Amino acid sequence: MAFTSPQVSKKKVIYVCNYIHFCYVCAPAATLSGLLEAVAGWALEFPNLLVLGDFNIHADATPSSQALDLVSSMGTLGLSQFVSGPTHQAGHTLDLIFGVGIDVIMFPSMKVPWSDHYALKARIDVPPPPCLGGEPIWARPRRLMDPDRFRQALRDLAPPGDSLTELVEGWNTQLLAAINEIAPKRPLRPRRNRAPWFTEELRKMNRDLRRLERVWRGARDGASRTSYRVFMKTYEMAVKAAKKSYFSASIASASSRPVQLFSIIRSLTSLEGQPNLTHNLTHSCEAFASFFAEKVLLLRHDLPANFDTIKELEAPRLSSGPVLDHFDRISPADVDRLLQAGKPTTCPLDPCPSWLIRACPDEVRAPLGDIINLSLGTGTFPGELKEAVVRPLLKKTSLDPLDLSNYRPVSNLPFLGKVIERAVAEQLGRFLDETLALDPFQSGFRAGHGTETALVALTDDLRRQLDRGGSGLLILLDLSAAFDMVDHELLDHRLADVGIQGTALQWLRSFLSGRGQRVALGGELSSRHSLVCGVPQGTILSPMLFNIFMRPLAQLVQSFGLGCHQYADDTQLYLLMDGHPDSAPDTLIRCLEAVAGWLRGSRLKLNPSKTEVLWLGQDDMRLRGQLPSLAGVQLMPAPSVKSLGVIFDTSLSMEAQIAAITKAAFFSSPPG
Repeated sequence: MAFTSPQVSKKKVIYVCNYIHFCYVCAPAATLSGLLEAVAGWALEFPNLLVLGDFNIHADATPSSQALDLVSSMGTLGLSQFVSGPTHQAGHTLDLIFGVGIDVIMFPSMKVPWSDHYALKARIDVPPPPCLGGEPIWARPRRLMDPDRFRQALRDLAPPGDSLTELVEGWNTQLLAAINEIAPKRPLRPRRNRAPWFTEELRKMNRDLRRLERVWRGARDGASRTSYRVFMKTYEMAVKAAKKSYFSASIASASSRPVQLFSIIRSLTSLEGQPNLTHNLTHSCEAFASFFAEKVLLLRHDLPANFDTIKELEAPRLSSGPVLDHFDRISPADVDRLLQAGKPTTCPLDPCPSWLIRACPDEVRAPLGDIINLSLGTGTFPGELKEAVVRPLLKKTSLDPLDLSNYRPVSNLPFLGKVIERAVAEQLGRFLDETLALDPFQSGFRAGHGTETALVALTDDLRRQLDRGGSGLLILLDLSAAFDMVDHELLDHRLADVGIQGTALQWLRSFLSGRGQRVALGGELSSRHSLVCGVPQGTILSPMLFNIFMRPLAQLVQSFGLGCHQYADDTQLYLLMDGHPDSAPDTLIRCLEAVAGWLRGSRLKLNPSKTEVLWLGQDDMRLRGQLPSLAGVQLMPAPSVKSLGVIFDTSLSMEAQIAAITKAAFFSSPPG
């Protein structure tokens, strides 16, 4: 690793390379307060930072008060301490390594003849720099994808057959031929992405800074060094001002669009992004594909045999009430509206970018309408559109990238299938709203039932109880891979219970059956793995189908007098109590037993050890007896819990939530 631009001061030396910033410390304990002030500034500026050296404090197994203060303060700044064991011949731990944004693996220390300190050996893992050379990437140049030329290439787009399979195959074939005509694939060299706030003025200042650095390196005199350092400060201030201006304008422009606003906030408060899987992992995409498929099968295998499932399946279905027995045909105007709805995401299985299709409504309106109406009329979802391309995503950047269980599958599906889904979702959603089929406190993927609504409703119920001098018990259930565990036979029965019959029910059965997925990783694609259960992730209909599947749970909980709020697979039970209870009420015990039984009967995996409980109320009103058990695991109250991304404490003060957001925003802000 080549280091450049050394910056030297009396107490510290910083070596700057392209992606890591090192600070070597050799200072007595009296200067630690000054060091912390400096590190606070570096943590804001540098995403990958190491602070290491002789701190001259005893960070032993039983650390001194100074060591505890230092480690705690560094942790507040986001830096972790990696050294353990003695680093000095006297048996003390004096040499420490702190880091943020970097994985440090320590090896045994070694004695050296020239010092009473040990030599520390460590391996530093960082994301590789953007590749500016190497093998070319075959891609279609965006500049060649002219909508007018694409429309001209689609002039002969016509249905090639009468069956649904022939229509879909013809659609894909003709779109692929059109995109090959106007924008054939070409080899492209990867280029480094520029930050959106990096203006031409900053680019010019950066060139001037490098020129002053070359002058200083050649002359090695005080005047050129001073000019270089003064201009560096000016450049750093200009960078910070440009970033502040850019992000302030972005936040202001997204003030009325929550999705975009939260996306901007996540980009500002998140740590470094997804690691390069092909660099950090030796596992192939086949290993990922097998792991994701077998995970669900193992969870289902571990579920105990339960007669509640058979009992529900044998129960008579409703014969009265509103019925949805078919999906209506859509008009050309509906096709245009469905085509423009949602994001134009493109799947690797798509023949061409979806935004190009949306730019040619006149050319695709008729064939697209034929495909959708034939699918709805025959109760069949095209088999060619049932395959998903899955990309592994590391759940948290702090997790081990070599452990497959630390990844979640992110599915991408063909654009044509999503347009067909949207036509069904509109009619199914309208039917559920008109018949009041879903519980009013089932939130998520419903108009007027977002995370804000769910959190406000839950907080209001709990706050009102505390204001009346009462207390409450909040229980957050944890389910394993709930969407992937949905039993198709049970879902079919519950769809019929809400009045879905005939061709409509047949279409939903076709949509769920015969599904498969492949994992894409490092330019490779795994073999196909079949999905025998679950609602397919990444689809438009799956959240709606999952809400229908979970619908009976809210009715069960409310029958015991408890409140129930559901947001997708996040289920929150709460019991409001008056007075000073000595133990958990019998209704709570019976409710938890019934909930555990219902989940077993629904073939869902409950994680009682990860289920969280929060007692809300004054200290003198705390529950003095034990909480009941859930599925054989004793429940224990926690000082705080996180629900839908918000931290609740025992008094609903929101102090923990504010502290967490402040820390994330301050210490994970973009580098200068």
